[in-house]
Amino acid sequence: MSDEVTRYECAVDFDAIEAIDVHTHVEIDGCGHKSVDDELMAASEKYFKSGHERTPTIDSIAAHYRERNMAAVVFTVDATSASGHAPNSVEEIAELAAAHNDVLIPFGSVDPWQGTTAVKRARTLLDDYGVRGFKFHPSLQGFEPNDRRFYPLYELLSEAGVPALFHTGQTGIGAGLPGGHGIKLRYSDPMLLDDVAADFPDLTIVLAHPAVPWVDSQISIAMHKANVYIDLSGWSPKYFPPQLVKAANTMLREKVLFGSDFPVIQVDRWRNDFAKLDIKPEVAPLIFKENALRVLGVKS
Repeated sequence: MSDEVTRYECAVDFDAIEAIDVHTHVEIDGCGHKSVDDELMAASEKYFKSGHERTPTIDSIAAHYRERNMAAVVFTVDATSASGHAPNSVEEIAELAAAHNDVLIPFGSVDPWQGTTAVKRARTLLDDYGVRGFKFHPSLQGFEPNDRRFYPLYELLSEAGVPALFHTGQTGIGAGLPGGHGIKLRYSDPMLLDDVAADFPDLTIVLAHPAVPWVDSQISIAMHKANVYIDLSGWSPKYFPPQLVKAANTMLREKVLFGSDFPVIQVDRWRNDFAKLDIKPEVAPLIFKENALRVLGVKS
């Protein structure tokens, strides 16, 4: 990487692509540093049973989506304070996404516990690197998202007009380990984000994953708050709670987004399983692309 920053500028042909995967992880950088420690990485691989490469490079991710005529939102999670493990390079994700700007859309990540430093870094990621949103994982990052100490960060994102994507529900990270590797699920209760959505009505919030065991709360929040969406990543669609499928097909048809959780959930597997759901023909295009265009600010 050179000292000069290559700022991301989106060149996705949104009319031509078939879908936008709004939840794709980049979990290794050019130095070979991974997003989480080896124990967590091994445990997640066992939990998801993907059977595919667990840490593909950005180049291979871009090729994967280009072959499928899709775009993908890519990110990692900075949980340095809570985990003691520095993430793979967030800045590198943005710079390499710029080299694949026909298919990749980079989101940033900052450690919320770093306070004003996190806000300054978020501004740099927005201004200098051109990221198009931010990813948070309250359980992995160990924070209650409605704690007002983190509100300056949301204020910046709201002013910048970019979405905030929050992990909700249980997590495969730490699953099966003693004490879940110290990761606490309660931080990912979507009701904590209802406060944030109410306090920041101009901030677009995406509740990532079917939020088991709080799916009913998740549906209620998305129905009540115009600025809240749900992505369907992290689970094979054959395991979706029936009330979520019903909501996606009806009153939340414009609030639900396609996301896979690649590489732990393969895109082809997700789409094949989704095709078996009883989703109305007119709703599928909304889920696969149109709703994401609004979240990303491409269309109003």
